[in-house]
Amino acid sequence: MFCNQCEQTAKGQGCTVKGVCGKTHEVAVLQDLLGHALKGLALYAHEGRRMGLTDDQVNRFTAEALFSTLTNVNFDPERFVDFINEAVNLRETFKVKVKDAGGTIDFSTPFANLEPASGLEAMIRQGEELGQPWIKDDPEDIVSLQQTMYFGIKGVSAYAHHAAVLGREDDAIYAFLHEGLAALTIPGLPLDDWLALALRCGEINLRVMELLDAANTSTYGNPVPTEVPLGHKKGKAILVSGHDLFDLKNILEQTEGKGINVYTHGEMLPAHGYPELKKHKHLYGNFGTAWQNQQKEFPEFPGPIVMTTNCIREPKESYFADIYTREMVGWPGATHLEGEDFSPVIEKALSMPGFTGDEDRGIVNVGFAHNAVMDVADKVIEAVKSGAVKHIYLVAGCDGAKPGRNYYTEFVEKTPADTLILTLACGKYRFYDQDLGDIGGIPRLLDMGQCNDAYSAIRVAAALAEAFDMKVNELPLSLIISWYEQKAVAILLTLLHLGLEDIRLGPSLPAFISPNVLEVLAEKFNIMPIGSAEEDLAATLK
Repeated sequence: MFCNQCEQTAKGQGCTVKGVCGKTHEVAVLQDLLGHALKGLALYAHEGRRMGLTDDQVNRFTAEALFSTLTNVNFDPERFVDFINEAVNLRETFKVKVKDAGGTIDFSTPFANLEPASGLEAMIRQGEELGQPWIKDDPEDIVSLQQTMYFGIKGVSAYAHHAAVLGREDDAIYAFLHEGLAALTIPGLPLDDWLALALRCGEINLRVMELLDAANTSTYGNPVPTEVPLGHKKGKAILVSGHDLFDLKNILEQTEGKGINVYTHGEMLPAHGYPELKKHKHLYGNFGTAWQNQQKEFPEFPGPIVMTTNCIREPKESYFADIYTREMVGWPGATHLEGEDFSPVIEKALSMPGFTGDEDRGIVNVGFAHNAVMDVADKVIEAVKSGAVKHIYLVAGCDGAKPGRNYYTEFVEKTPADTLILTLACGKYRFYDQDLGDIGGIPRLLDMGQCNDAYSAIRVAAALAEAFDMKVNELPLSLIISWYEQKAVAILLTLLHLGLEDIRLGPSLPAFISPNVLEVLAEKFNIMPIGSAEEDLAATLK
């Protein structure tokens, strides 16, 4: 196997025996084989659009299949056998439609007609032979940009799926997924073309985040500032982790009046700020803190856990009986649920002990998405003009177990009292329970939501720039970003597409970024690795 798509990849270079995340060699090569199968499907989907043909099933399947290959989403080899076979079946069906419309179907690349081997073991060998989905014979810098784009569209696919679940789609998003995958079948494309594709991935990700924001707010209302308990109370319990608010809504509705309290974890924490979710009084609090504590905390949770997307490393084998996976998520031994019926989870919760008493661990505040922040924009603007707020930091991104992530806690703790901190995604678990006080009634720490709510931060930055009649890069605003997996790659590409500069990225730089590509990004955008908290604070406050 070879996998270098996440920040924790072995030795900062690539996992070659087993993924640091727990992914096995077998799963890794099957994911690569699925990537090759999707390239073939994408060739015909891309050509079909030239002929005026699109197919909803092909579109959604492409996003779902890419989604399944994200870090920590699916560790079940059998699920990938199904994905690979379906990719080929859809390819062959759509190929006929393209031919009938007069389109090209005679592609020279072998991936246009890839035939999957029969059976799991044979597919694993086939995946080993074909290797990774990028073009390994191209020059190093081009391969670096191919990987950047490929990992970026994986992140786009996750957001596209969540938006589609709520009825929001844009064919331009699917078109780019297919264009990007099809490009991975064309050796010799120049470096400038690949750089343009990577930045267009950022542009498309901005659109999909906008789409998902509209889907969430139109369905659940605009988030409002909300206090969320970190402890628990006596009674039966279900924990919901991940990103999918639709799953949480279904669980809340199906547990109404059953004496079960529903707890959130990870990127589900922002759900407490949505009016249509928080109206369910048995949505009680958030369970779990930083990433490194998840493995010891989950076994302490006395009820079933529903995993809606990638949010934890591979759970302990002894705990699989209490874990239910959703969507593309899968682990051998866990129970996978299709559809919207959560009765197996409810029955499991009623059979488990639940919490035997109450525990108060304090509270955290959520719900400061762009709508809530814009409601107090006049106060923020006046505070900046008066000097009460000297600087604004966006300390955001993903959490992980690799050493060095304490930097973000230290950074936030050492920010001066006349600064504001915007945060989003699960990286905030390092410091989200800090009491940083307020400035003129505005909390110094403003939780803007999930990772896709980077869209909220972008909206706020653009509004501030307009209010001060300056460019975003001229604002007293610094971006301190942590990354872990492919949604973070997509968001970073969005920030670069928007031309944002001086981004500090950590705790380590992507293994798939070659030295020359990094030099280009540093020269064009002044992107840089994090240093020490003290040095970076001093540099940003000059």
